[in-house]
Amino acid sequence: MSSDAIWNRREPSVLLVEDDDADALLVEELVADGAPGLRLTRARSIAQALRQLAAELPDCVLLDLNLPDAHGLEALARLHDYTDQVAVVVLTGLDQEQTGLAAVAAGAQDYLVKGRVEPELFGRAMRYAVQRKQAARAAAELRVGQVRAQENARLERGLLPTPLLRGERVIDIVSRYRPGRVKALLGGDFYDVVQGVDGTVHALIGDVSGHGPDEAAIGVALRLAWRTLVLSEITGTRQLRLLEEVLLAERTGRRTFATVTSLIMQPSQRLVRVMRAGHPGMLMREGGIVEWVEVPGGPALGFVPGQADWPVHELTLPRGAGLLLFTDGLFEGHSGSGDERLGEDGLLELARTVTAVEPEAFVDEMIERAETLAADRGGLADDVAVLYLRWHNGSLGERPR
Repeated sequence: MSSDAIWNRREPSVLLVEDDDADALLVEELVADGAPGLRLTRARSIAQALRQLAAELPDCVLLDLNLPDAHGLEALARLHDYTDQVAVVVLTGLDQEQTGLAAVAAGAQDYLVKGRVEPELFGRAMRYAVQRKQAARAAAELRVGQVRAQENARLERGLLPTPLLRGERVIDIVSRYRPGRVKALLGGDFYDVVQGVDGTVHALIGDVSGHGPDEAAIGVALRLAWRTLVLSEITGTRQLRLLEEVLLAERTGRRTFATVTSLIMQPSQRLVRVMRAGHPGMLMREGGIVEWVEVPGGPALGFVPGQADWPVHELTLPRGAGLLLFTDGLFEGHSGSGDERLGEDGLLELARTVTAVEPEAFVDEMIERAETLAADRGGLADDVAVLYLRWHNGSLGERPR
């Protein structure tokens, strides 16, 4: 709300903090002559003023600097310690103009000298004080928003990296990330792809439970740890156990866990080795046929620390086929205006009706249609990360069908 809107509403409010009855009467006359319609309340001490602020915040505080329980700038400091949400104009004596200037330097919006204030000046001072305070608050909120956006951008770069591809290209990759509707904050969805010089492709997708900077930071730590382990040639069950150790060290609460699917893809054999830790299944797409693939797996990381085991399951990915990996935000959104969720079965049916042929168009259409289904309830509530992997043309000696 603008300061003019505040001042033009029926009863703008000012809290006068003044122990002297004569000076208080002077302010009441200034209000009557220079700011008619202003609602004036009074406190006789800082302690009483703080009690009244607890009940209701006025538009402005008119503060005397000589009070029974606070003298000089101490009164302003105690007021600011309690709240920085209201404008403050200080009252000084004829011989205290330097104190008034010091009060402005300490955070007051203006000062008025008792006995030298005309009614018109008084009303204008109140309005301008509220305006300056609002401008300062807006600038502060803008700075906070800019810092938050920068932090989110840094976290997002850590969660959603550029795939590390080395040697001859053997894989086509499509990756997408969509933030949930309820957040300016990131969640903990993450993914990564690393291709070794021998053509072996390692891929990861995961989701840390919860939302916000703590979960996003854990996701970054897990992704970076995974890439380091891959480059160190540590794979299989040992890899997931080490990732779980990272999670346990980084998490802020015992209930935080992470779901993960890790792949090792061998293009020469068309084999994919899959480990699944509490994560949803995948979609396999070959030509116009889409099937749900959910290999045996173990519990999410952090669910039963130090006790879990995750089997490695092998599957064949035919020429021209692709695997679609995703986090659960893609199918946990509502399907229409009711309480029904899309669910895994609904996602499979949706994928089977997508008409796009090329991987990028297929992925985008799937996400857009899931968002459209949830539009009546405000869109997808959770973050969505998607990773589509398909053998590259010629990497298997034949063109994909």
